[in-house]
Amino acid sequence: MAMEYSEKVMDHFMNPRNVGEIEDADGVGEVGNAKCGDIMKMYLKIEDDIITDVKFKTFGCGSAIATSSMATEMIKGKNIKEAAKLTNKAVVEALEGLPKIKIHCSVLAEQAIKAALADYYKSKGIDPEPILGKIPPAESCHIHD
Repeated sequence: MAMEYSEKVMDHFMNPRNVGEIEDADGVGEVGNAKCGDIMKMYLKIEDDIITDVKFKTFGCGSAIATSSMATEMIKGKNIKEAAKLTNKAVVEALEGLPKIKIHCSVLAEQAIKAALADYYKSKGIDPEPILGKIPPAESCHIHD
């Protein structure tokens, strides 16, 4: 069964943006599941509530890399409240679609950003749950169920 990927997905997979890590990151979030093979780690640099830099490291399929890349592009330069509103649906739309079996990758990208924001809020002594909602652990992988 061949899957159809948009040109944008292929571009972000073949030429991912913002790959790497930020050593003195203000927030770091890691989500994923080694059982299904997709693990994402997001690093945020935040100054005056603006995300001035964002990097990611993703171990996973092409869709996981593409969604990580697109999500970082979508929040870079935004304030943290705007970034917190990023949804997996917005990532999928920006990539001009994903095969249904790969939608979970966009969910991981959203969760990785929220986990990094939660880490940032915690470092400031702020409870992230009232701001970000409950961030479910991305321990369950539904693609193989």
